[in-house]
Amino acid sequence: MWVFKQVTRLLPFRWPQTFEGPGSSKALLEHCHQLGHRQVLIVTDQSLVDLGLLQPIYQTLTALQIQHSTYAGIAPDPTQEQIEAGFTQLQTTQATALLAIGGGSVIDGAKMIGALAKNNKPLAKMTGLFKVRKGILPLFAIPTTAGTGSEATIAAVVSDTQAKRKLAVLDPKLMPTAAALDAQLMLGLPPAITAATGMDALTHAIESYLSRNSTAHTDTCALQCARTVLTYLPIAYSQGDNLEARQHMAKASMLGGMAFTQAGVGYIHAIAHNLGALYHVPHGLANAMVMPHVLRFTLAGGGRGERRMAALARHCQLSESNDNALAAAALIERIEALNQAFRIPKHPAELQEKDIPAIAQAARSEARFTYAVPRYLNQSMAVQLLLQIKGRH
Repeated sequence: MWVFKQVTRLLPFRWPQTFEGPGSSKALLEHCHQLGHRQVLIVTDQSLVDLGLLQPIYQTLTALQIQHSTYAGIAPDPTQEQIEAGFTQLQTTQATALLAIGGGSVIDGAKMIGALAKNNKPLAKMTGLFKVRKGILPLFAIPTTAGTGSEATIAAVVSDTQAKRKLAVLDPKLMPTAAALDAQLMLGLPPAITAATGMDALTHAIESYLSRNSTAHTDTCALQCARTVLTYLPIAYSQGDNLEARQHMAKASMLGGMAFTQAGVGYIHAIAHNLGALYHVPHGLANAMVMPHVLRFTLAGGGRGERRMAALARHCQLSESNDNALAAAALIERIEALNQAFRIPKHPAELQEKDIPAIAQAARSEARFTYAVPRYLNQSMAVQLLLQIKGRH
């Protein structure tokens, strides 16, 4: 943990050039043109193509005389096979850059297609820390959801369907070249997806703020992200066409990504990753269901976890109490209230009791030496926590 902390503090992070505001995707494409790219591979998912969301993008690219082809084979929790198929299509083009249009899965998939293009080794050999040695093809990201923050992270998560696990690739060279936070592209997002992705951003803010790897910079990003999500996510959920709320959420998502890129996440993500790998529970939804339980475990340990949760609650105007335990509890209560308002189940119905020991071990393995959480789980504690998450007290 402490070695990783020093590495994250010392890494020279290159954040993407960012274009913000409704219509900013056009400015991003003009930037791509200015950098000399005349042929790009668009990486996206089929649903966005079917919705016609890419038509304005195609028109702008044509006007800029940027040739383009589209790979729409990325699905939620992208698999190695989907990424390899995208790389195969890339090889048939003269593309000098990638344009990712979609949610976090699409941007993660594009990162790894770009990594395959530059590194002469299979995807599995790039799993872990600092193994994307030759970098990636220039990547321009246009997120269409507000949650993952993948447009500003050095991470990509890939599903290993055979082993039923998720593979994390972590390398500063995965950072996109530029990104556009364009709320115009998020107006049609259904309420359920708005809620799940927004809760993902909130998880990034909270876990990075609690992390022992946090810095002054990550704290600033995390606090702003959390307060923005708590203010604007309910509005974006209930008023899907509210452009202001959507734009605030887009910025919050990126801030959350910037925060956890340096500070890391924690057991909420470690458990959610396993729920996604085993049962295909959408990542943001899994985070939302797991979050109150992990935060209660953290609060029970007192110390840093309690202090930081209390400080975050006060910053977000959830509590005025000087009692840290009471202030921290207000944060958990607010999260539970949001879950209820968003119709997010209290417990993941997919979670099987027979799988709990293995999930506990996998989550602990993911966190140990990787996530600087304020309180670590042993196997017995992890099993008890998962039984609570399942709804067995």
